[in-house]
Amino acid sequence: MAVHELFAYICVDDAEKAIAFYRDAFGATELFRLVEPGGRIGHAEVSLGGSTLMLSEEYPEIGVRRPDPDGPNNVTIHIHVDDADELVERAVAHGATLLMAPKDMFYGERSGVVRDPFGHRWNIGHSIEEVTPEEMQRRYEKIVDPC
Repeated sequence: MAVHELFAYICVDDAEKAIAFYRDAFGATELFRLVEPGGRIGHAEVSLGGSTLMLSEEYPEIGVRRPDPDGPNNVTIHIHVDDADELVERAVAHGATLLMAPKDMFYGERSGVVRDPFGHRWNIGHSIEEVTPEEMQRRYEKIVDPC
């Protein structure tokens, strides 16, 4: 059996507002949404540069819960863009919280980190150099054991 695609599927407390945030902050385009008669958005898809992000509102009856917007994150969504500084600034202007300002990283990217208003952590980066896995490992070891 082959895996054909991998999608991030996130849960938010207000899918309508989340879709608007991802549109305004990240340039997402809404593909479609499925709405229950009571108004709860059970499934929506947005496109970010050709990649699909799926989202829904909470379904506590089946254990689907949003993250605590003020709690720790155990998942980071990495978005690769043309200009990390610009997109981080735009995300913050639209309500994201800056966790790490963009800076040049050992793995060949300039990256910054934001938490969106719905509690999801985003690493936003752009390439600054090609780095082989061997060189990346060497640089990583230097960071974790600078002696």
